[in-house]
Amino acid sequence: MRTPLSLKGTLDTPRLRGVAILCGLFLSLPLTAAPQATSQAPLSLDELFASPSLFGTVPSAPKWAADSQHFAFTWNDRGLPDRGLWLASADGKELRRLSVAQADGPSTREFTWRADSKTILMLRGGELWQTRIDDETPTLLGDIGSGASSLSIAPDDAQIAFLKDGDLWLFDLQTKTSRAVTEVGIAGLSSLSIGRYNRPEREIGPGIWGGPTYVWSPDSKTIAVHLVDRRDMRKVPFPDYLSSETTANEIRRGYPGDPNESRNVGLINLADGKLELIPLDESSARQIIGFSWSSKSVLLLDVASDTAVDRWLYTVDAKRRLTEVWHSHRPSRIYTSFASQWHPNGEEVIFLSDLDDRYGLYLIDAFAKNRSPTLLSSPDSDVLSGPLITSAGSIFYAANAPSASQSQVFVIQGKDQAPRRVTPLSGNNEGYPSPDASRVAFVHSNDAQPADIYTVSSKGTNLQRVTDSPLEAFGEQEWARSRYVGFPSHIDDYRLHARILEPPTLEPGKQYPVLFGPMYSNTVRNRWGGIYNRVQQLLVQKGYIVIQVDMRGSTGYGKDFREEFLVDFAGDDIEDIVSAVEYLKTVPYIDTERLGIWGSSYGGTLSIYTLLKKPGLFRAGVAAAAAVDPHFFGTDDVAIVRQPDTHPEVFLNTAARYAANLEDHLLIIHGMQDQVVPFKTTAALADLLIKEGKDFDFAFAPGATHSWSREAHYSRYLFGKMIAHFDRYLMP
Repeated sequence: MRTPLSLKGTLDTPRLRGVAILCGLFLSLPLTAAPQATSQAPLSLDELFASPSLFGTVPSAPKWAADSQHFAFTWNDRGLPDRGLWLASADGKELRRLSVAQADGPSTREFTWRADSKTILMLRGGELWQTRIDDETPTLLGDIGSGASSLSIAPDDAQIAFLKDGDLWLFDLQTKTSRAVTEVGIAGLSSLSIGRYNRPEREIGPGIWGGPTYVWSPDSKTIAVHLVDRRDMRKVPFPDYLSSETTANEIRRGYPGDPNESRNVGLINLADGKLELIPLDESSARQIIGFSWSSKSVLLLDVASDTAVDRWLYTVDAKRRLTEVWHSHRPSRIYTSFASQWHPNGEEVIFLSDLDDRYGLYLIDAFAKNRSPTLLSSPDSDVLSGPLITSAGSIFYAANAPSASQSQVFVIQGKDQAPRRVTPLSGNNEGYPSPDASRVAFVHSNDAQPADIYTVSSKGTNLQRVTDSPLEAFGEQEWARSRYVGFPSHIDDYRLHARILEPPTLEPGKQYPVLFGPMYSNTVRNRWGGIYNRVQQLLVQKGYIVIQVDMRGSTGYGKDFREEFLVDFAGDDIEDIVSAVEYLKTVPYIDTERLGIWGSSYGGTLSIYTLLKKPGLFRAGVAAAAAVDPHFFGTDDVAIVRQPDTHPEVFLNTAARYAANLEDHLLIIHGMQDQVVPFKTTAALADLLIKEGKDFDFAFAPGATHSWSREAHYSRYLFGKMIAHFDRYLMP
């Protein structure tokens, strides 16, 4: 399932589903230009998963040196999965790979700059290395363990912190020794190292669906930590059929109405090593969105209820006194798309919230007597990221302007100044400003171009491409043409939106079959979407037209449209799919007798519920990792469905209720190690369909998790099953 646009300190990845609006009877945005192509045979499914990858290796998020002269990132310029460390000049005109010892060894997993702006610390396997950018002399500092992660250097540049085995560790850069600062880590129950819920019983680290880990105080004497305890959650077995004997393989996982993991914030005084917890209420029903230190060593806490109804900002002073800065309560809220950060002045807080019709950035004085938030961003678009604030006070953020399909980087350079767009390229842009706010490195992609790094001045000038990830053969392929359309809802006054991928040249007089998918919220976006985007391109080359719809629940169209989704999963959003089918009937080259639908997670839910609730609308459907029984949703999904004791009617909306309606060609895909949507729920539905005498197909993978498309062998097999299913029932 999902929680769309989940921001927990920084922009995170979503989980459950969605739709949208616009003006005019038919709106078509400018087409995204595909690369010049020569005539070539269509891609094969094997080529989608080949290594080196035709589509290149996506570069990591850039990190700037303190002097703003360079930024670094991990990447592979040959489309291979192993990553090296790369260095670019601020203007992007100079790019080189930093040499490290054992160049054929493990990939660079993480890295961080030292204060001198000349030295980088990096984690390769379990080894901590140091290299200088001028002479590129690598030095092995020590082996800190294969499980080490989340490197962060102290402000005084003397120690580096990291997480391992559920505890916080420190590595002294002078003595080259490491030590555990905490002793709270308790190993998880699972015997397998896979799955979303495969987490320690107790740890310093993120929550199951994200959150902060730890942060240094400005004086390097205190570390704020996120302490998560899961020992009160229920034990759920996910049988392992691949071991020598079948084992239960228990993990901690709650259902709606269960207590969630306990999440607390603690302060570690490094002088004595003591961990002091900050008193917060209802730790098993509230999540820590994030925390940060002010320049005056005051800690900011960002807290929200799991239901998303309530959100608080607190400060914690030197005497550990907790003070509420601000509280928002709205019963209709469904997503925790929040983030916050101190302004460099140490007095004001910039935070992301949904107080008005759109998500916006707000400013509040944390210490004023009469505190009231002031909107900084434009009221006409949704802010998509937390604030990135430079030392000079410039505020950078991403927003879906000028339309919901775009993500552009904006800057506010004074509290009284209007936001100004920085990124000049149409598409999806994720920005990383330099400390002096003079330039922005950003990761850009669009419908026809995989992700690459560019750099631009904060005034939006002097654009420079830094990386070129796709292989040369990428430009020899004919990629799909994209267009964006708007059409009316058939049940109310909303205007809906869709993204359509078509062959670059349409054959005169031909009618094409159409595939809806992958279904999900927030899909009408001008971006390159990883393996799903590759599969879409393959489907278009095979002769399909592909469409995605922003159903109600999607962002970019206002609060009412977004919150229509509350306690209405697989409800009116399915009617939005019906509206899209009605629109397609007006397009002469589309054969609406040959329609298919597919998706994974909530997209799978939409696919299977649409076949069951609207029989005959689609000829074929594929439902992967579909959530079909709300009783087995996760504890975090209460933001969408609430709880059985407060909204019992929602939990009657099981797919089994409509099983007798199946008359179209259904393929169910599920991984047997899916801890997010338990395999047992699909197995129970399949058993009922068999008892109802229904004909359907079932493809499973014994070791696949909810993220089955990330595991190449399972992904190749299951996508092959999906494409064969559609070819069988939709192609002539």
